[in-house]
Amino acid sequence: MLTRKQQELLYFIHERMKETGIPPSFDEMKEALDLASKSGIHRLITALEERGFIRRLPNRARALEILRMPESMGAQPPRRGFSPSVIEGSLGKTPPPKPAAGASDSGSSDIPVMGRIAAGVPISAIQENTHAIAVPSEMLGTGEHYALEVQGDSMIDAGIFDGDTVIIRNINTASPGDIVVALVNDEEATLKRFRRKGASIALEAANPAYETRIFASDQVKVQGKLVGLIRRYH
Repeated sequence: MLTRKQQELLYFIHERMKETGIPPSFDEMKEALDLASKSGIHRLITALEERGFIRRLPNRARALEILRMPESMGAQPPRRGFSPSVIEGSLGKTPPPKPAAGASDSGSSDIPVMGRIAAGVPISAIQENTHAIAVPSEMLGTGEHYALEVQGDSMIDAGIFDGDTVIIRNINTASPGDIVVALVNDEEATLKRFRRKGASIALEAANPAYETRIFASDQVKVQGKLVGLIRRYH
């Protein structure tokens, strides 16, 4: 039997992975459970792992996989496989006939790839449409979407690696903890976790090697929110 805090943490991880495909950070878990330090989260995660509800993925900092959910919680675990939710590329496979633009009979949609986004030191702003990529419609939900190729390693603790392609919902608002495309001073774009620090905005990396950057609210424009991830294996 799980304690109340263990159940709260398991449910929070489950809901965040359903929403974004990416496990929450330890800071997010600490805030969600109103704990004073991350050591309490470490203990809860260890307890959940020992009881067979989750497992920590090797060689991926803070990456978690839910193995099962308690029947009493009335929820099913997210699909097994990569964590974060990763679509494996089709390198070396014969591609199916390409559908017309938009949703296809196979349940995918073509969305534009708008160049690269920095997961590290911000680089130039989002480019023009370079090509299109097919994405399962179930990943997209409602609204407009676009894709960006990740450059850098500042989000590795959130399971986002250099060379990944992130799927972004085109939206100009964000909630604390969301991973967003942020345009800084109308000239540089970066992929970071969105926070508010009083009247300021914090762009938080998911890699201890990078510092959180603080900006005045009028310096940052949200250009979209992360909803999915595609990773190719060469």
